[in-house]
Amino acid sequence: MSPQHNLVLVTGATGNQGGATARKLLADGRAVRALVRDPHAPAAQALAAAGAELAVGDFDAPETLPAALTGVTALFAVPPAAHGPQGWDVELEVRRGTALVDAARRAGVEQIVFTGIASFHGDTRWGADGKGRIEDAVAASGARYTLLRPVRFMENYLMRGTPVDGIVDGVHRHLFPADQPMKIIAVADIADIAAMAFADPDRFHGKTLELAGDAPTPTAAAKAISAATGHQVRYQELGESVAVELGESIANAWRLMRDNGGWRAEIAATREIHPGLRTFDAWLAETGAAQIKSLLDSDRAPANR
Repeated sequence: MSPQHNLVLVTGATGNQGGATARKLLADGRAVRALVRDPHAPAAQALAAAGAELAVGDFDAPETLPAALTGVTALFAVPPAAHGPQGWDVELEVRRGTALVDAARRAGVEQIVFTGIASFHGDTRWGADGKGRIEDAVAASGARYTLLRPVRFMENYLMRGTPVDGIVDGVHRHLFPADQPMKIIAVADIADIAAMAFADPDRFHGKTLELAGDAPTPTAAAKAISAATGHQVRYQELGESVAVELGESIANAWRLMRDNGGWRAEIAATREIHPGLRTFDAWLAETGAAQIKSLLDSDRAPANR
């Protein structure tokens, strides 16, 4: 089957980046095929209702990938993260990612946009070796490619059940120094930039884009959330001992945030690519405050008896 012009396979389609990118591409008139494990999941059904074709596949079953890639012109690849008892399973992440890239190469995919994670000044990998090795595979694939490296998502304030991030009992706990700028970006802006790369593959070919949208201090961000939601939220800076307990890569990130000037992504450079880049206040006003408020309202509501 010959590739269809405009057909993009989106992995991680039921997650933050993949879902936002699939919706943006559909809004732009691109044909989207979403790779999902469960086509009956609400997020998958929502994508189908928006016009996406669903393809059932699993990174841990690489034999399912060729069918999902059949007829595809371009690929949006989200890191196939892997967590084990000892934290990040780098080797499993690499196997999953390189299997996807190999399958895309064999299928004749012409363009790959891969989204990984921002790098720190003085240390481009900082423990994110798995994503870096997948980036190397993408660059060697023979396809036109763009590597996106976003900083922390604004949407991380919505996280639940993790030792770091989200808001629990009115407290946002994280590794960032409380009084230093914390670079963040809205997932919708990552999707916007990915869509630009798909629309103009020659312009973006071979580029590695470190992406950031705003840089409030964690304390200022908590105050902005408090004002926007009516819930009092404060920030708690976690110490190095807590970071060490969470794993080697987390501890290394804690140190790099303090020793090397933080992430290398520059807001001005990102805004040159995407003039409509959202500030944190704009994200709160657009969608963030309502979503955070809903979660915090639910936390405050008495349990059903």
